Amino acid sequence: MITRPVKRLPVENGISGWEAISKRSFPVRRLEGNVNADWLIIGAGFAGLSAARRLLQLRPDDKIVVLDASEVGKGTSGRNSGFMIDVPHNLTGGEYSSGEVDSTRLEMAQNRSAIAFAAQAAQEYGMSRETFDPVGKINAAATERGMKLNRSFGESLEGAGEKHSFLDAAEMREITGSDYYFGGVFTPGAVLIQPADYIRAIAAGLSGKVDIFEHSPVTSLKRENGTWTAASAQGTVTASKVIVGVNGHINDFGYYRRRLMHFYGYASMTAPFAAEDLGRKASGRDRWALLPADAMGATVRKITSGGQSRIVLRTRWTYDTTIALTERRLRAMAEEHRRSLDARFPGLKGIPFEHSWAGRICLSLNHVPAFGEVEEGLYSACCENGLGTVKSTLAGMMAAELATGTTSRHLEEFMDHPGPSKIPPEPFAWLGINAVIRLQELRAGREG
Repeated sequence: MITRPVKRLPVENGISGWEAISKRSFPVRRLEGNVNADWLIIGAGFAGLSAARRLLQLRPDDKIVVLDASEVGKGTSGRNSGFMIDVPHNLTGGEYSSGEVDSTRLEMAQNRSAIAFAAQAAQEYGMSRETFDPVGKINAAATERGMKLNRSFGESLEGAGEKHSFLDAAEMREITGSDYYFGGVFTPGAVLIQPADYIRAIAAGLSGKVDIFEHSPVTSLKRENGTWTAASAQGTVTASKVIVGVNGHINDFGYYRRRLMHFYGYASMTAPFAAEDLGRKASGRDRWALLPADAMGATVRKITSGGQSRIVLRTRWTYDTTIALTERRLRAMAEEHRRSLDARFPGLKGIPFEHSWAGRICLSLNHVPAFGEVEEGLYSACCENGLGTVKSTLAGMMAAELATGTTSRHLEEFMDHPGPSKIPPEPFAWLGINAVIRLQELRAGREG
């Protein structure tokens, strides 16, 4: 018999603006009593719900249960910036792409497989363009170094035969209404999502075919006589196979210890402002989305709905071993967001932030997922390496295929990598990684 106690449960740090402006169309269900299933999925985020959807395609007659510690859309899946990116996006270095053509093409093929899976779900579940919008994205440069990074990125895309276009300062000003940016690189394959709406639409689409129980955190996992039993506060789920899609929280289940790095990204969303007058004069077109040319810079999006616009800005990173952040930390980050926003859009200085939050991000030192069968009948689809919308979608799909014995080219390629490398013990990891983050943020300068 194997028993795995779960040492920590997720914590929501601040209220995500995406979740706050989202509406759900299905009731909350909690696990009560003892349930038998063919499949148990832990985590109702991008990985978990993608695994559930893929299992439905592969095993439509099987009983599938999903457990989530919080509510759909409130956790990490509803806290990102909402980019589904097809081209390379490696956050562990200053440049997104390695420049190696073969690895670049492989990564793009995998990312596009996940995006195609998401696009099929968007069509099937009737998502609006405000929720799922395949309009591409811009890597924006605000420094000469940023322009150099964009040129290097463009060369990498050129070598791989990928479509892209360079934008000058005037074109950036026309799009954003801001004089802040020197230029940009547009890539057409990215999809912009409202992450909380997207993940809730997936959950709603699965309802009736998959049992999704929220506010039902798993406190222990036990394997006995070939089956797994997950215990929660008011019930249990017993299944022969389990897929864990909890990103960095896989450490709290006892797996991949000292192999995953846990970061927080910080974001703020403004209060709504009139799109027609102030919005277009001070911040350009109704909708646009910018990633920083330097990975440590600021991600900025403008969204518009019902004649009202908002700006969402994410910048600053910290490496943390704790899962609960202080209000003081969130306020300090919001103040930095204020300075960053005001520098870009002086015409919006009177518009307050309505929501500020942090989202937990998991990276491995060698930029690989925590993926595979970690014990008999127990599969990990974790560690999204800073691109959870796509990488976690892909991991969930691949975990379902691996667990069902389904063969595919994408699965073979996805599994063709080493495991996550070890990181130094604490406190050396905390000291070293945070020092590197701060140096990289200082180097990014005006990009942040």
